[in-house]
Amino acid sequence: MQMTGFSIEHGLILLIATAISGVPLWRIVARTGHPGIVAILFSIPLVNVGVLWWLAYGNQQPT
Repeated sequence: MQMTGFSIEHGLILLIATAISGVPLWRIVARTGHPGIVAILFSIPLVNVGVLWWLAYGNQQPT
């Protein structure tokens, strides 16, 4: 079996992994008062570190 290409199994695994990590992140971000859509930024490498620091140390209260 060749290990090239992207199969339906890969897509299913990616979807499950995204749901397992994305849903809790969405809920955590929403509980901080920020829009839950910010959780999508956690899927972008290096941006996720910046968002994490922004959420942890940002002193601005969202409205």
